[in-house]
Amino acid sequence: MKLSIIIPTYNESANIAGLVSDLFKLALGKQIEVIVSDGGSKDDTLQKAAQAGAIVIKSPWPGRAAQMNYAARFARGDVLYFVHADVGIHPDYFKDIESAVSGGFDAGCYRFRFDSDRNMLKINSYFTRFNRLMCRGGDQTLFVTRTLFDQLHGFDEYYSIMEDYDIIIRIWKIARFKIIPKDVIVSARKYDTNSWLRVQLANLTAFTMFYMKKDPSKIALKYKAMLDYR
Repeated sequence: MKLSIIIPTYNESANIAGLVSDLFKLALGKQIEVIVSDGGSKDDTLQKAAQAGAIVIKSPWPGRAAQMNYAARFARGDVLYFVHADVGIHPDYFKDIESAVSGGFDAGCYRFRFDSDRNMLKINSYFTRFNRLMCRGGDQTLFVTRTLFDQLHGFDEYYSIMEDYDIIIRIWKIARFKIIPKDVIVSARKYDTNSWLRVQLANLTAFTMFYMKKDPSKIALKYKAMLDYR
């Protein structure tokens, strides 16, 4: 198996070098490539990514869906692994994905836990073990075989937000989806600058609007209005 790891970025200078370095180190010599697809960073994200060994490309269009699709055009792996820049990767990621694909799963994700000891966040993390849409999200990372990704025509770039939920819905319709029973580490920075309740209400609002098929641009505006975000 060759794994193409795709990381969409925008001003991720603080995180990108460490993540790229970890991906290579933890691969233990297995066949991987790391592609950083940037949406117009104003900091030195691209330089740090390249220095750490990533293939760096500039997406013609900003937004995670567009950036990830663009990177997939250059990917040479038979499995694609989409990872957010601020995620702490699991040390067994290559072995876990290889095992899942060998077991007949064409796509899947990890559970997650936050880089925080707050009890309410532990409750959030607990629910990521269940295969329900509200328990999913791009922070959990996503692997998908190249064949399935092409069959789905990639991420739907209509979704400037919630693109991860949309593609999972489409995956569930035609393929087996594996929740790897291990955790990646997710930043609690949104919760550090907002109350737990405020973030939960924003998440619920965005999910409800998505479920009601509201315009993604309106979802994004509403979500950002409800939070002190990034």
